[in-house]
Amino acid sequence: MSGAGEILFDPLLPWPAIWAGVGLAVVLTGVTFRRGLRGWWLRALALAALLVAIANPALQIENRQPLSDIVLLVVDRSASQAIADRATQTDATVEQIAAAVGALPDTELRSIIVGDGADDSGTLAMSALAALLADEPRGRVAGAILLSDGQVHDIARLPDLPAPLHLLLTGHADDWDRRLTIRSAPSFAIVGEEVVLTLRVDDSGAVPVTESGLVVMSIAIDDQPAVSVQVPVGEDLQLPLTLPHGGMNVIRLEVVAAASELTDRNNAAVVQINGVRDRLRVLLVSGEPHAGERTWRNLLKSDASVDLVHFTILRPPEKQDGVPVTELSLIAFPTRELFLEKIDEFDLIIFDRYKRRGILPMLYLDNVRDYVERGGAVLIAAGPDFASADSLARSPLAEILPAKPTARVVERGYRPQITEVGHRHPVTESLDRLMPPPEGKEGPGWGRWFRLIDVDPERGDVVMSGDGDRPLLILDRVGEGRVALLASDQAWLWSRGYEGGGPQLELLRRLAHWMMKEPELEEEALTAAAEGLDVTIIRRTLGDAPETVDVTAPDGTVGDVALSPQAPGRFSGGFAAAGPGLYRLEEGDLRTVVAVGPAAPREFEQTIATGGILTDAVAARRGGIHRIETGPVAIRQVREGRAAAGRGWIGITPRGAYRTADITVTPLVAPLIFLLLAAALMLGAWLREGRR
Repeated sequence: MSGAGEILFDPLLPWPAIWAGVGLAVVLTGVTFRRGLRGWWLRALALAALLVAIANPALQIENRQPLSDIVLLVVDRSASQAIADRATQTDATVEQIAAAVGALPDTELRSIIVGDGADDSGTLAMSALAALLADEPRGRVAGAILLSDGQVHDIARLPDLPAPLHLLLTGHADDWDRRLTIRSAPSFAIVGEEVVLTLRVDDSGAVPVTESGLVVMSIAIDDQPAVSVQVPVGEDLQLPLTLPHGGMNVIRLEVVAAASELTDRNNAAVVQINGVRDRLRVLLVSGEPHAGERTWRNLLKSDASVDLVHFTILRPPEKQDGVPVTELSLIAFPTRELFLEKIDEFDLIIFDRYKRRGILPMLYLDNVRDYVERGGAVLIAAGPDFASADSLARSPLAEILPAKPTARVVERGYRPQITEVGHRHPVTESLDRLMPPPEGKEGPGWGRWFRLIDVDPERGDVVMSGDGDRPLLILDRVGEGRVALLASDQAWLWSRGYEGGGPQLELLRRLAHWMMKEPELEEEALTAAAEGLDVTIIRRTLGDAPETVDVTAPDGTVGDVALSPQAPGRFSGGFAAAGPGLYRLEEGDLRTVVAVGPAAPREFEQTIATGGILTDAVAARRGGIHRIETGPVAIRQVREGRAAAGRGWIGITPRGAYRTADITVTPLVAPLIFLLLAAALMLGAWLREGRR
């Protein structure tokens, strides 16, 4: 406890009046002195006593309690600080700083730990320092120490420190590292067409002479086997790739790690590119003009990504009415070119109420069957022709059809229904929810159809049924391709709004895109999406409920994730990833991959320890940068304004802060006594100057 005193004034009059009185007193004293009055000095003392009484001085004595100085310590525990022996260096230095600060008189240590910033924002050491500073009185802060590798990503948030700033640098001067960066990559690309990625491999730090020239890089798409190529170091590289499928394609690039480099965490990069189809080519073959023909045409023409070739038989060959051949058509339809030479260029072939009439020879239909087995798609919209003797079921296409006609055509009103399998199939799932039934009624809220071709299903999935639970829509896979049979030609009633209409456009759109193998409409699919470190797994199936999904982490460890029902045919599960990287998922014959976070987080973009980022900030605050590998650093107290760093030592500036315990105020004058004194002095001056 110490005391400090000062004189305070509590004037009885405003200070301007007092200063005016001082001036008047000086003038009067000068006049009396100039006139030679013997009592001038008594008059001066009287005026002074009067002014002191009016000023009313007092003595204030403070009892002060000294406060200790505070040293701020920011400890970097981000991912880059776990490289090599940096964590060990950090632990030892924290203990050494705590001991050194504890040995200083009246000095305390305040510390904060900095981890990886949210959303891959890196090391936010300056934000942590600002938060630590805000919790302490600025008048007590004697210095700040940052224990880090110097890779700070928020230098712009450096606070205004009232004391020196020092950097204790981890790592080693001979560290070097190699990293792979993606300079540019598209977010989507056309399936089957070449896309170019720009990447670069760089070496930084004290690179050995033996580690120069070409390096080996592996390239893998999804869970396919990797392909290795040699690439140069320090040059931009153009890498051409071709996406194998639609939907999300996960591309992993990895450079073989060198034995002596600092870390291999930044040797890999993951690029996710959404594969889209450029144009979907559809061949629509209409056996005869009818009301539903316009429905198919409008559907396909409404999609800007669909190129439609429409082949309509306006006049059957058996019609003999004497019209000259030259007037039957403007051009001959290129059937040979379409069905033999260029059939593989089509993604989907639709037979709309088509029957055998000799226009398409059996050879052409035989080629259509082979086209499906090679990966093509055929949709048959059946009318009464399908139940006739000229049905496509009596052609080479019979080998790939999922059902055979019974030759019976049901022509009475019925409301299409979604089957149990249909509620699980992505083509028809939740289709009935698009048009809920009127209040008080059950079943879908759509209108009736009035024709159904009776068929016997032999294989495939019946997803919709009609009159008497007869199959209405059957989907099947044949070889590498797909076949769909719609056993009615009256979907157009929904588009016309009959009895309220129905989801005709959505049904036919899903059906066409399922046949063209759009990934989001696969009935057997395993997908995963990551948000931060949380991964959500979706398993879609028409079969039995899957129990678990096997998950292989980037480090090779294998775990399983339980799935729970989410909707008919849809199961979901999730897990929290241990860290960023590429996770492989497997359930039965299905496999997929999911990239969690960046393959090389921001913490590993630059891994070489350096003080370059903080050089200006440290110098502006008279601090210093010290490499831990050179030995322990001493902490000294230096006066404010002096250099606070030197060889093997750093300094803090004592602030001399204190807390006032109590205050004692003692008046120095009694106004009444001083007024009597002034009167006595004035009386003495009068007596001295009188005749006596």
